[in-house]
Amino acid sequence: MPDHDYLSASDAHLDPLVAAAYDDSLDDHFKPEVIRGAVSILAELAGDGPAVEFAVGTGRLALPLAETGVGVHGIDISEPMLERLQNKPGADLVNVVIGDMTSTLVCTDARLVYLVFNTIMNLRTQEHQVACFRNAAAHLSTGGRFLVETIVPELRQLPPGETIRPFEISSQHLGFDEYVDLVNQISISHHYFIDGDQVRTSSPAFRYVWPSELDLMAELAGLKLEARWANWDRDSFTGDSRSHVSVWQKR
Repeated sequence: MPDHDYLSASDAHLDPLVAAAYDDSLDDHFKPEVIRGAVSILAELAGDGPAVEFAVGTGRLALPLAETGVGVHGIDISEPMLERLQNKPGADLVNVVIGDMTSTLVCTDARLVYLVFNTIMNLRTQEHQVACFRNAAAHLSTGGRFLVETIVPELRQLPPGETIRPFEISSQHLGFDEYVDLVNQISISHHYFIDGDQVRTSSPAFRYVWPSELDLMAELAGLKLEARWANWDRDSFTGDSRSHVSVWQKR
């Protein structure tokens, strides 16, 4: 492990500076076509709803999903992120609750619970990730679905003896994943956000998790894998896929 205890640091999204800059991200997740594709699938799965978004953040998906007519609840621990959401047009369509996605319960009749953009990894222990699946199941009516979008850990891309892999290098952002604990599956994402002569840094810690491990967590929560795609376009998931969108159904 590195000298700095990254696991003791608070979630970066609790920082008002991070919340203020969140919607300015150049990440592909913020592209309009990606949002439209994701919302189309979420609306299809939610049907007549309601739907619950764990870690709703600033409403990147919750707001356009609510505009389709689906009743949406949003749970998040970050007041600064929720404040950004509540200042946006259409915010009154989303029922927002400050809470923990591992334990906060807002309904028991949801047709869909979803957790996107790698946020399952913000839970830094297996115990907390299992609790998240159980809380999702507690929200769902019979036949309801839990959807998770996250990356596939890229350990195979590391040369022998190396622990750091760049994932983005541009004039505005440098990003490096550092795999610091292979036993407990802990990685650190080092970010350097460049704005002229100003640089903002961030190094949040995550617990990366494998698709098969998520399937077992789902089984423990009474959920069964229904579908797994490589992306929101529903491309086939293969051994070369770098991410996945997985859907489990409550028995």
